[in-house]
Parts: sequence; C-alpha cells; structure tokens
Amino acid sequence: MISKPDQVLSQLKRGEYNHLYFLQGDEPFFIDAIANYIEANALTESEKSFNQIIMYGKDSSVDQILTNARRFPMMSQKQVLIVKEAQDIQNLGRQDAQKLLMNYVENPQPATIMVLCHKHKTLDRRKALTKALLAHAVFVDCKKLYDNHLPGWINDYVQSKSASIDQVTAQLLSDYIGNNLERLSGEIDKILINLEAPFKIDANAVQKYVGISKDFNVFELQKALAVKDRVKAQKIAHYFARNPKLNPVIPVIAVLFSFFSKLLIVQFIRSNSEQEVAKTLKIPPFLVKEYVQAARNYNLYQVIDNIGYLRTADLKVKGVGNQQSPHGEILKELIFKLTH
Repeated sequence: MISKPDQVLSQLKRGEYNHLYFLQGDEPFFIDAIANYIEANALTESEKSFNQIIMYGKDSSVDQILTNARRFPMMSQKQVLIVKEAQDIQNLGRQDAQKLLMNYVENPQPATIMVLCHKHKTLDRRKALTKALLAHAVFVDCKKLYDNHLPGWINDYVQSKSASIDQVTAQLLSDYIGNNLERLSGEIDKILINLEAPFKIDANAVQKYVGISKDFNVFELQKALAVKDRVKAQKIAHYFARNPKLNPVIPVIAVLFSFFSKLLIVQFIRSNSEQEVAKTLKIPPFLVKEYVQAARNYNLYQVIDNIGYLRTADLKVKGVGNQQSPHGEILKELIFKLTH
C-alpha cells in the first residue's frame, strides 16, 4: 500500500510510529520532511546518544545496515536508524543483498524504527523486494507537485506556520519560484522570520524579502498580455532585461507558454461558464476572468501564432539559431510579437 506524505506526517505527529519506512520519489522535500521529523521526535534527547544512527547509502552495504537494524536499543524501548541517500547503497542492485533486505522487511526488529530515504528514483514494482516493502513497510511515493497544485501547497504550508497568505501572492510565488518546494519553503520561512504578528504574507512582503517586484513580475506581465496592454507589457519586459538575475528569461517564457496553451483550450471549449473554464484549465477561480478576457483579445489564429513565437524565443535563449543576442533583447522582441 502506498501512503501520502501528509498522511504519514499526521500519523507521526500523533505519535504513531511504524517499524519501517521506505520513502522514494523525485520530490526530496517530502522525503526530508518525514525523515527529519522522525529524527527530531521519535526519541528523547537522552535516548538519541546511544539509539539514533544515521547512515549514508554510498558509505554502507545492505549487510552493515541490517546489522545496525537488528541490534537492541540501550536504556530505551526503541532505536532509530535513518539511511540517507539509500538509492546509493553499495550493493543494493545485487540479488543476494536484495534477498537479505527482503527477509528483514518481512521480519523487522520490533524495537527498531528504520527509515530508508531513496531519493530521485523509484523501485521496480515487479521486483520481489518492492512487493515486500509495499506489503510490510510504510511505503511513501513522493512525487513532484503539478504547477496547478502549488498555490494550494503554499497556502497549507503557510497555515502550518500559523500564518496566512492571499491567493494572488501564493500564485505569484508559485509562478516565480516554480515547484522547487525546498526553495519555496525557504523563501516563505525567510519572510515569516521578518514579519510581526499577525503573520500575513502579502505582495509587499514578497517584494521586500524575496526580491520579486509586486509591479514588475511574470504575474503582472501575464495580466498585461491578457488585456493587450502593450505599454505595460513592454515596461515589464524592459525591467526584466535590466534585472536578468532576478528575472531569468527561460522561466518567464515557460509561464507565458503555459498561459497561451491554456488560452488555446479556452478557444476550443468556447464556454462562457467561469466554473467550467476553471475546471477544464485546473486553475483557481480568481484567474478565470483573465483567460476569458484574453480569449476576446486573441483569436484562435493569434493564439497559435503566439505559441509559435514562444517556441522560437525559447530556442533562441537556448542558443539555437541565435547569434548571441542578449536574453533581454529576445524577451522584448517576443513581447512585441505577442501583442501585435
């Protein structure tokens, strides 16, 4: 059975621990969150000295890990063994080592809480070891979040810190930072450290502590393009060109490509129902009017042309067919084409 990261964290916070956790997937934030919680809370500080072991896959073999897993705790009812970077365990790919690990999985040491952090990779579900882990361990598949789920995750994370954030600001952070949860959580934590009660994150706080301008950001650029405000769109493009480190072109193009791709869908569904548009595009309801308005300003053929301009600009930025043009100039040319 596969568990979700938030379910496992909820169980841990209730003091419900299992003998074995297998954490895998391409989102290390969730893997670290579970492992770090167990490391910090499963044992008291006095118990940790003799009963908490941290191992690293590249420095360990399956046999060494199991030797530690099978030992008995000292002056405690349990011990914790955390194997970080478990995907690099020296002999994990060998059949005999997998058999040893499978035997332990089926008969774990009752006094041991073992956590295997298998990052950036997933096990083959056809293998006997994977089937054993699914049957006997808390098996967590930590997947990258889809972009449309990021604002919701940001809101939940902020609430978990006893703070609040408005929808527009959550969308701004999502669009600008993307689905790097480690960076997102770090930026949110940085903002909250600098705020006074009541802890509310707004665009001003983001501008001050993250460096994202509340007036000149990809969110505002998208809004300017939606209403075909050529002057504002060019102002933002010029600002980006002057501040390339804060506004790298490739993420900007990615956001705009996503916008016009969704706009193409709106042209095809031809619905005036905001609820239907929000459901089809998987976007927050407050963004729907922007897409409906943009659909009036760009006909089907213009949307298709704009997607083509975005593809060409993306290739130029990556050096294909580009005679070393500065990225800022490529962006300004792109914005001109998108609005004419």
